[in-house]
Amino acid sequence: MVKELIIDSTPDKGVTIALLQDKQLVELNKEQANNNFSVGDIYLGRIKKIMPGLNAAFVDVGYEKDAFLHYLDLGPQVQSLLKLTRIVKNGSYQEKLLNSLKLEKDIDKAGKISDILSRNLLLPVQIAKEPISTKGPRLSSDLSIAGRFVVLVPFSSTVSISKRIKGSAERTRLKKVVEGIKPANFGVIIRTVSEGKGVEELQKDLLDLISKWELFTKRLRTAEPPQKVLGEMDRASTILRDILTDEFTHIYVNDPVIYEETKSYVQEISPDLEKIVKLYKHKEPIFDHFGVEKQIKASFGKTVNLQGGAYLVIEHTEALHVVDVNSGNRTANKENQEDNALLVNKEAAREIARQLRLRDMGGIVVIDFIDMHKPTNRKELFTYLRECMQADRARHTILPPSKFGLVQITRQRVRPEMSVVTNEKCPTCNGTGEIRSSIVLMDDIESNLSFILQEQNDKGITLCVHPYIEAYIKSGFVSKRIKWFMKFGRWIKVKAVSSYSLTEFHFFNAKDEEIKL
Repeated sequence: MVKELIIDSTPDKGVTIALLQDKQLVELNKEQANNNFSVGDIYLGRIKKIMPGLNAAFVDVGYEKDAFLHYLDLGPQVQSLLKLTRIVKNGSYQEKLLNSLKLEKDIDKAGKISDILSRNLLLPVQIAKEPISTKGPRLSSDLSIAGRFVVLVPFSSTVSISKRIKGSAERTRLKKVVEGIKPANFGVIIRTVSEGKGVEELQKDLLDLISKWELFTKRLRTAEPPQKVLGEMDRASTILRDILTDEFTHIYVNDPVIYEETKSYVQEISPDLEKIVKLYKHKEPIFDHFGVEKQIKASFGKTVNLQGGAYLVIEHTEALHVVDVNSGNRTANKENQEDNALLVNKEAAREIARQLRLRDMGGIVVIDFIDMHKPTNRKELFTYLRECMQADRARHTILPPSKFGLVQITRQRVRPEMSVVTNEKCPTCNGTGEIRSSIVLMDDIESNLSFILQEQNDKGITLCVHPYIEAYIKSGFVSKRIKWFMKFGRWIKVKAVSSYSLTEFHFFNAKDEEIKL
């Protein structure tokens, strides 16, 4: 599988990152320049309100709406975090790590938030979900700092390993390596990409995370709520950190500053791949050049067409997402109905897995596949859908088809869903639904001609119009163009442009520059 990353940076739209697999768009990420609440950012928050009925608190982190912190997101060692915050703010804690800090007991899993937190209390919190729709950020005080190979978890001593690392010998090796290099009172999560990595690479990654923790404690000493204490990396670096492998062949960037940052980061985490980072210098927009823009227009929207003639209808509601699978013209095929339904459903399952990643759809997703009567076919479809979803980095759960043929998926949502408007504003009516009356079109053209020729005295005028209008102007024994020549004493060139709407027209001078009216 060949992977490419295309990074498009524009001043008005921020940074858009497209991930291609075998030239097919599978992920699209946008990073707004003014986004101050990214997943992973750590803030010093102030408790504004305790809600015993919800067993939660609302926290001021500087967003227009207070952020939400549930009791289950406090983390078992929240008392140790509060203790550290208190002594760091008092100036009595001079260490950079947690060697001498005596950890508190874990909180009760079934406890009450009012027993732990109180109004106006200062608490470091981490963004778990970005602001979505009318909701503010969702928070966690179970802090963690993610690296390329490992995740550092303060106030813990546990070393856990990704379930995707299957070999027992490799799991044992990694656990022994990490236990030998991790600092006291820190836990570590070993990520999937750590498989096969040596002590040196793991230790370098861990030391980088430790230095970030030291920076966090240093800033915490002087921080005032609501202030960001430690920020997550930008989206481009985060994606590279999480998915960069030897399968990547190219990373194209159209902004020199981001190019240097990306190249430097790739050199740091994977020096062998530094040469694949390239600066895009062509005049054509980078997404147009690599065919990304066309795929975006074809992949977003209510209806998504599949290669075999089938299509998906994707509906979004406040509570869930619904996907309806339609066979389209596949019903004309010679296969029997059951086999045809299985083929269409498997093709749809592959595209649905891509659409979930591409649009970053989260929450509950209900899929109405074409009905199949054989249990073996339903089981085969379920297995195939799970295989297609394996590449999805978001946590998800897939339930087997119900007796109604519906498949339900829950998928982690930490950012607003990617939404791209594929419909364009009508150039004729400019979105109003009304156009210039065709009966006065020639009067408008002649009036503008009179101004250009007599008032501005421009020469070498070319009139560009729709082909139908061009034919009307040139046709007849005494055509419109001849009448204009007799009236103005100038010969007007008339050019047909098929992309123009029926009532659209533009004037150009001898230098082929449009004359603005």
